[in-house]
Amino acid sequence: MPSDPLGPSDGGGARPPRPHRGLVFGELPVGRRWSTTRRTVTETDVVIYANQYGFNEELFLDAEASERAGFAGRLVPGSLVMTLAEGLVISGGSIWGTGVAYLGAEVLVKGPTFVGDTLEVHVEVTGARMTSRGDRGIVTTRNDVYNQRGELVMVYTPSRMILAAHSDD
Repeated sequence: MPSDPLGPSDGGGARPPRPHRGLVFGELPVGRRWSTTRRTVTETDVVIYANQYGFNEELFLDAEASERAGFAGRLVPGSLVMTLAEGLVISGGSIWGTGVAYLGAEVLVKGPTFVGDTLEVHVEVTGARMTSRGDRGIVTTRNDVYNQRGELVMVYTPSRMILAAHSDD
């Protein structure tokens, strides 16, 4: 029998349990809340993002231009803020192995984010319905993104397709 490329088995050929599994549909009732870890937006984050994806706006790349426009630092593109917020949600493990599809979101920028700000996301389930297939549901959350001063800088409301049970159950 070939060895398991994912590591040693328990002798019976089964994979050992994962240390963390994402939440399934039934574990995401309306009203469930959690928060993520925090992450500081770095100079490198902004420079790479702006150059990689064409956000070559002075407000993102030139501190003096940002100050001339009335801001107290170099701005971070809103799309990067959302990307970082999604990374915090995903890396927290809440949808590891259970998230099937990202279906879309409304995104509202509530305030500026600057290079050096530290972001944290507070998540609340606002909608949950089972699909007609019965093996997955649609879960909508309100994701509030805060900076280190507790200021709300973004609200976005992603809808995701989430499995009803773990695929290895």
